[in-house]
Amino acid sequence: MRVRLTVNGRVETADDVWEGESLLYVLRERLGLPGSKNACEQGECGSCTVYLDGLPVCACLVAAGQAEGREVRTVEGLADGDRLDPVQEAFVECGAVQCGFCTPGLVVQAHDLIARVPLPSDAEIREALAGNLCRCTGYEKILDAVRLAAARRAGTSR
Repeated sequence: MRVRLTVNGRVETADDVWEGESLLYVLRERLGLPGSKNACEQGECGSCTVYLDGLPVCACLVAAGQAEGREVRTVEGLADGDRLDPVQEAFVECGAVQCGFCTPGLVVQAHDLIARVPLPSDAEIREALAGNLCRCTGYEKILDAVRLAAARRAGTSR
């Protein structure tokens, strides 16, 4: 089957997509967007989180055909050309990136949180990121990064 969708603002087409193929596979293997990671393939780790029509989803759980005619925004699409999104910048500055495998999903989820709750509490951050697993960082630097990105976006010093 052919799947046509808008990815990071560009209309894309994937041909010869089989019925059981995931959106994650289409993004990584067919469209050359390796940012979203393939880890658990069961929606348990959050490494493949992308926006689908403005809502964060695990791309491994979305059948490619379900994305037909829809808008997808990946971690690559958060940046403005060569300029990183403030959330991406904060993750780098705070050292919230270690092996990097979980980072794309965490960044997308944090981006969504800050868009909904401009200055989230620690409890709100923890709740929003609860579906994203990290085996390297211990989460403290991730929390620091989300706090920093939120404060910068809100124009406050936190």
